[in-house]
Amino acid sequence: MLIDHHCHIDRPEFANDLDGVVARAHEAGVGILVNISTRIRKLDHLLAVVERYDRVYGTIGTHPHQAHEELDIPVSEIVRLSRHPKIAGIGEAGLDYFYKHSTPAAQAEGFRNHIAAARETGLPLEIHTRDADADTIAILEDEHRKGAFPAILHCFTGGRELALRAVDLGLYVSFSGVVSFKRNEELRGIACEVPLDRILVETDAPFLAPEPYRGKVNEPAYIVHTAAALAKARGITADEIGRATTENFFRIYTKVPRPEGGA
Repeated sequence: MLIDHHCHIDRPEFANDLDGVVARAHEAGVGILVNISTRIRKLDHLLAVVERYDRVYGTIGTHPHQAHEELDIPVSEIVRLSRHPKIAGIGEAGLDYFYKHSTPAAQAEGFRNHIAAARETGLPLEIHTRDADADTIAILEDEHRKGAFPAILHCFTGGRELALRAVDLGLYVSFSGVVSFKRNEELRGIACEVPLDRILVETDAPFLAPEPYRGKVNEPAYIVHTAAALAKARGITADEIGRATTENFFRIYTKVPRPEGGA
């Protein structure tokens, strides 16, 4: 079984074929999907999707692009909303200095708020970080001194130092279809250094489809190609990657029950 712990199937790209998207994922051996929140104030839309399917869960959070829009939502409200039975994680939140739709200060404040929610609830924080390695490390280390919290660096495209320092803090590192792109030898090298018990795979659908679907709308079923690329880079089988990443998922996503009978 594989698990897509980070996808966005509530987006318009899937509105006309959502049943098909979920069915194809399960047919491909993807046992569980986690639909990631990007705006807390749009939680009702996310819940309408995750409540429709037994093996689809969600998170609660504000993407760094929209950080400035939801800083008035207190940590206590994030915690309250996370009590919904199908909400299994916090985020995505973090730092994105590539686009800077929100100021770095707003992003940092939002990031810290979500860390506080993850620490209080024990739910994993899905961290978005792009072109912000140094500040991400600084915030993670500063917040870790206040108390441990479960977290994942999702769709990892950062540098080696960020990956390994995150692992030292107890975080997991997740790889998307980007790891399959032909010219990403450096990223595959980092993926080989992350301990097997700290690796996850994801699609980030509808974005970043892996080879051989690069450039097309991504969907959770395509995670098998990301897992295969990661397995090839590490010199192990796809089954070994599947077993390891599934065990890692259930270790950090403690609110999600294991499906009976596997995928």
